[in-house]
Amino acid sequence: MYSTARSDTLFLGAQKISGDDVRNQTVLAAQTVANVVKSSLGPVGLDKMLVDDIGDVTVTNDGATILSLLDVQHPAGKILVELAQQQDREVGDGTTSVVIIASELLKRANELVKNKIHPTTIITGYRLALREAIRYINEVLSQSVETLGKETIINIAKTSMSSKIIGSDSEFFGKMVVDAMLAVKTVNTKGEIKYPVKAVNILKAHGKSSTESILVDGYALNCTIASQAMLKSVKNAKIACLDINLQKAKMAMGVQINIDDPDQLEEIRKREYGIIIERIRKILNAGANVILTTKGIDDLCLKEFVENGAMAVRRCKKEDLRRIARATGATLVSNLSNLEGEETFESSYLGAADEVVQTRISDDECILIKGTKQHSSSSIILRGPNDYSLDEMERSLHDSLSVVKRTLESGNVVPGGGAVETALNIYLENFATTVGSREQLAIAEFANSLLVIPKTLAVNAAKDASDLISKLRTYHAASQTALPTDTKRRNYKYYGLDLIEGKIVNEINHGVLEPTISKIKSLKSALEACIAILRIDTMIEVNPEPPKEDPHDH
Repeated sequence: MYSTARSDTLFLGAQKISGDDVRNQTVLAAQTVANVVKSSLGPVGLDKMLVDDIGDVTVTNDGATILSLLDVQHPAGKILVELAQQQDREVGDGTTSVVIIASELLKRANELVKNKIHPTTIITGYRLALREAIRYINEVLSQSVETLGKETIINIAKTSMSSKIIGSDSEFFGKMVVDAMLAVKTVNTKGEIKYPVKAVNILKAHGKSSTESILVDGYALNCTIASQAMLKSVKNAKIACLDINLQKAKMAMGVQINIDDPDQLEEIRKREYGIIIERIRKILNAGANVILTTKGIDDLCLKEFVENGAMAVRRCKKEDLRRIARATGATLVSNLSNLEGEETFESSYLGAADEVVQTRISDDECILIKGTKQHSSSSIILRGPNDYSLDEMERSLHDSLSVVKRTLESGNVVPGGGAVETALNIYLENFATTVGSREQLAIAEFANSLLVIPKTLAVNAAKDASDLISKLRTYHAASQTALPTDTKRRNYKYYGLDLIEGKIVNEINHGVLEPTISKIKSLKSALEACIAILRIDTMIEVNPEPPKEDPHDH
């Protein structure tokens, strides 16, 4: 009568796709997303230029940025985009590789399903492989930073930058990033040492070359003082962070006042100013000598500040003020009224810093807040030819800062350049032969899909991929079969690709390193995303309701 595929959707107002079709669709969607970022992986990866619907141009190499600007429609593709963003939040780097691994795992799993292996078996096998892989990374490949010295941390920052626009100046920027991160070291209430990336403020200024970027101690604000008559520098600053409009109080819309005496009009005007002047005096009486506000300050009120020898800055960004409030121990005040309805300003709301000074950097003036009391802070002022390259430099620095933070907090590193993936590939292939159940195939496929990273790296570098990978695998195989006493062979496990020269080198001596946590997180998240998509076996698309006809419509 009806074909079977049709009959079960007859009574749903929807399309139902199930079985192999839906799997092929989701895998295809995942591949498509991964192929977009594939060519941007590695130190010789290329950039992507994205133009959005209003014509804004972004030129970037950062996986998460590329994917978040794409408007991905397919649900499976969206999962990968979210995966890249999560990796960006958690680790800050490795967003491209996580997407590539996830799509490769999916592709392999789909092949297995076509060979009549149940998805649940594949998932179990993958999970088993992941557990072994993480154990192997931690026990064999990982090294603590202490054994390698401070150079390591600079090397990690350089590795993270190698694929970005600032890769050629990585010596210079690597040191800058590490110094910036070490400058913002804080200890939280539990006694853990933290390095908040947010405490490093990045300002962008046009002009000069990228190597003339500078690291300033203190928090740099991209604003200037409200009046030229004010002091340019305040020592022992007491900082008030306000989110209040210090302009003359206007009547609310629609309020009418009828007066029969012109003198009263004068009174009203005076009072309008009086309200603001009182507020300002309250703030100054509390001891504030630097006032930062997100809103405006009236010209007539500036006189008060000038006479009291205070610095006032208007129209600061709220985000900046939040960070300054945290660093100086101030409170961001959005309303002067207290619970009784009276307007007060306590001196406890003030933050403290050694000095607030307005300096000239290139063509722009900016305000530096030095020696913040609560948490230390540092700022990087980037120089560059145009907006696109400055934005891209900022993204690259953010990645490097995050990686350095992770390394400083966790303290373990692994060799980069595809070394970890190749070592795991050999190890898991051998491990698969020891598993006697059906999961064996899934583990072997997991092992093979990890090779996609070194392969892509080699292809992007225009090198002979199959030749390099087979060499790399022989090194790792030799290292894993070597006797414990044979140290030369044992150290082959640190070998990876040198893509500039096109040969195989010891990555630890070459200073190509990544934080262990980044590798482990990316494998875990890639697997989770893959499993989420693999478990889907039916997709039902509900048809939209037809618009109701309006009986009065002509």
